[in-house]
Amino acid sequence: MLHPIANFANLGDENAFAVLARANHLAAQGRDIINLGIGQPDFKTPNHIVSAAVKALEAGEHGYSPANGIPALREAVADDLKLRHGADIAPDRIMIMPGGKVTMYMAITMFGQPGADILYPDPGFPIYRSMIEFTGARPVPVPLREENGFAFSADELLSLITPQTRLIIVNSPSNPTGGVTPKAEIDKLVKGLAQWPEVAIMSDEIYSRMTFDDLAHQSLTSYPELADRLILLSGWSKTYAMTGWRLGFSVWPAQILDDARKLAVNSYSCVNSAAQFAGIAALTGPQGAVDYMMDEFDIRRKAVVEALNDLPNVSCITPKGAFYAFPNIKATGFKAKELSSRLLEEAGVATIGGPDFGVHGEGYIRLSYANSLNNILNAIDRMGDFLEANAPK
Repeated sequence: MLHPIANFANLGDENAFAVLARANHLAAQGRDIINLGIGQPDFKTPNHIVSAAVKALEAGEHGYSPANGIPALREAVADDLKLRHGADIAPDRIMIMPGGKVTMYMAITMFGQPGADILYPDPGFPIYRSMIEFTGARPVPVPLREENGFAFSADELLSLITPQTRLIIVNSPSNPTGGVTPKAEIDKLVKGLAQWPEVAIMSDEIYSRMTFDDLAHQSLTSYPELADRLILLSGWSKTYAMTGWRLGFSVWPAQILDDARKLAVNSYSCVNSAAQFAGIAALTGPQGAVDYMMDEFDIRRKAVVEALNDLPNVSCITPKGAFYAFPNIKATGFKAKELSSRLLEEAGVATIGGPDFGVHGEGYIRLSYANSLNNILNAIDRMGDFLEANAPK
């Protein structure tokens, strides 16, 4: 028998893909399934971005590129960070990544080991905890509470830091809740971190362009005092409907930048060349498609919240970012994962149970409104029929 290292037993999964596979299986059997589970824009990548990749291929961009990404793309990212956040980031501190998860993997691998603590948001993206446990570090959940709009509390987060803490992960706008942490809380966090100068921070800002109600995103790159310990995670997948392109970027402290580069060399070598030229076109080209997508997401956001609050024994606060709603289903009498499973099997609606995002996710389910408005409202009607037929006695 083969015997991989024991820590593989600690490696988790991302259940959104398991739900997607089950939904696709049911659809292949002829079932009418509406998928509100997967976090993927239902729009096509804008044409000018696709054209840039095609032109790059036709021009012979077929070979290896630098492990940290082509210079023109890193410069475009630096310019974009300056434009959007006022951040002065040298292109040399930027790495182009094959998606967002690789930055998580690298950061957690660098700081995770037995005896170390890593703080992460809960409910939060499931790969955070999965990778922390894989390294042998202790995962310390930072609760995101409904009464705070699913924003983190700086006081609570700071209270969880100990001499064993090596890395803090924050995520705003948040997956799965759509919560956006206000600037005042981020200011308080940054001020408090001055007492812990050896603690690194990874800020997952993959949804930074996706905020609503004229709410500006507050990037941690805007705080120069964090420059020597901030790892930024961002990319193109959500903003430009480029999930399948596997294109992301990260910003690294100078001290560990070469460690990140070596991890790249030892794993994926470099990012797909044509995709990188597409990334330049996305950042430097017209942004009308992004504005259009955000207008559509906003329409859906308002509709999904109104419809969910009309369901029996369900309530839902209004998300401020990303494209997720995280309704409270505690009064339905169901555990979240049971409800999610039965909605798929009996009502033909794919959702994700809150516990797939952490221990504080019980009592909630995640709905992605990256689907058509008609499908969303149809799905919530089906949910209402199911809940009325299975109301607590």
